[in-house]
Amino acid sequence: MSAVPQAETLYLDLRDGVRKLMRPDTRLVGITSGGAWLVERLQSDLGLAGAPGIISSAMHRDDFARRGLASSAQTSLPFDVNGADILLLDDVLYTGRTIRAVLNELFDFGRPERVRLAVLVDRGGRELPVCADFAAAHFELPEAQTLELARDADGAFGFKIEEA
Repeated sequence: MSAVPQAETLYLDLRDGVRKLMRPDTRLVGITSGGAWLVERLQSDLGLAGAPGIISSAMHRDDFARRGLASSAQTSLPFDVNGADILLLDDVLYTGRTIRAVLNELFDFGRPERVRLAVLVDRGGRELPVCADFAAAHFELPEAQTLELARDADGAFGFKIEEA
């Protein structure tokens, strides 16, 4: 296992990667909670007008019975999804199950023209055929560990690694 990269450094790479993926009509949508933190900061750092979208995977997860509803933010898409160019943002891409659930949630709101994905970390271990259009870093962790984005009181990003 390689050392866990610095989240703030990866955020700068993510910001540059997102900038390259943006079109004038692209709408940013963060997946709760880490992706929502990222999209809030990106919206400001990229000078984008309006509020970003926030999307929750809770209602479409295949493990909903075990996990239940999270206390994190629920879906808020302050724009018309129909025909939109959407760039989903998440902190960590692992099995692909959260992305599957988020896509189901997104299509409950309409039919976008295109949906792409940018992540801070791709840790491999896919169970579904999902890949990111941009990942600031790729590294693997043992299956028994989880990797989550954390944010301190000043808004600085860091990573938490815990035993599953």
